[in-house]
Amino acid sequence: MNILFVLIPLGLVLLGIAVWGFIWAVNNDQFEDLDQAAHSILFDDDPIAPETRDRSGDESA
Repeated sequence: MNILFVLIPLGLVLLGIAVWGFIWAVNNDQFEDLDQAAHSILFDDDPIAPETRDRSGDESA
């Protein structure tokens, strides 16, 4: 029975932290563009330029 005096306030504190985190995320536009990440996987990445080799040395070695 005494454990309830610990668990109920602890649960309320955790609930308060979760509500605060949700409100912070909404106010800081964390939920604005939910489709961008889902669509970005469909497109190819930008091509990477090939590395240029130094042509002055001997390449036969």
